[in-house]
Amino acid sequence: MKVIFAGTPEFARVALAALLAAGHEVPLVLTQPDRPAGRGMKLQASPVKQLAMQHGIAVAQPRSLRLDGRYPEDAAAAQAAIAAAQAEVMVVAAYGLILPQWALDAPPRGCLNIHASLLPRWRGAAPIHRAIEAGDAETGITIMQMDAGLDTGDMLLRRSVPIAAHDSTATLHDRLAQLGGQLIVQALADAQADRLQATPQPPDGSAGITYAHKIEKAEAAIDWRDSAEVIARRVRAFNPFPGAATTLQGETLKVWDCKIDSCQRLPDKAPGQILLANDTGLHVACGDGTVLVLTELQRPGGKRLAARDFLRGAALAPGLVLGASA
Repeated sequence: MKVIFAGTPEFARVALAALLAAGHEVPLVLTQPDRPAGRGMKLQASPVKQLAMQHGIAVAQPRSLRLDGRYPEDAAAAQAAIAAAQAEVMVVAAYGLILPQWALDAPPRGCLNIHASLLPRWRGAAPIHRAIEAGDAETGITIMQMDAGLDTGDMLLRRSVPIAAHDSTATLHDRLAQLGGQLIVQALADAQADRLQATPQPPDGSAGITYAHKIEKAEAAIDWRDSAEVIARRVRAFNPFPGAATTLQGETLKVWDCKIDSCQRLPDKAPGQILLANDTGLHVACGDGTVLVLTELQRPGGKRLAARDFLRGAALAPGLVLGASA
């Protein structure tokens, strides 16, 4: 099929690569404008743009698609490019811009979205993070026919995957990206063969609908009054962004990995108190008397280190309290 592709990050790049590998013609890619990145904060093309350029695909980077919005000239140029592409369908994956009705209606087969959850659970911006944070046993990919709502369109294909006990957003993202690429290729094949069956989502307010709100940096701070299980889920959910964090004697420490010490319950210890520091990790008291073992940490400006390596350069004695005011 002739496909316009709209996407920006690595998750979307994997899907675009799958479409190209399957032989679909992609005359146009829409992606976010180049952003400053890295230590030098130089402008950097998105992963999707980089792949498109490697394949000689035309790229449009409008700041908005609203013809009546802040950047009407960008939207008008994108509208012209979409019309000129004469594609049958638009595939959208983590694009980052809202598609107005004119864009949804532009291709004859409309716009298909690759969404990283089992809709209607975790509509919204951060479905992978929120599924881990909530302790879900599974998640997956939904291919959806886009409409004007927030991830409210008819479901065309759904495929589930288990969330492993030690999955982080990084590891789960990679599995879902691969699955998304496979499923969108299948969806286009089914569309060509008129095999796609649309299943409407339940109306707003129905049971099972949840929203995956955007991750904010302020959420990174660990509250040691939470149980070890809750903190462990948040550590995994916020890896690689924004990274769970705590403080020790005025210094911020990032916590990238941890495990629950299910053999100990110490209700008389203050939340955040360091109980033990050795090669197995930094053992910390949490709420409800539970204990969390921090196994990968990072100082500001330093590297992510296994606890045994981190502790060689940090004398963290039992009794110190993480997260306490300096």
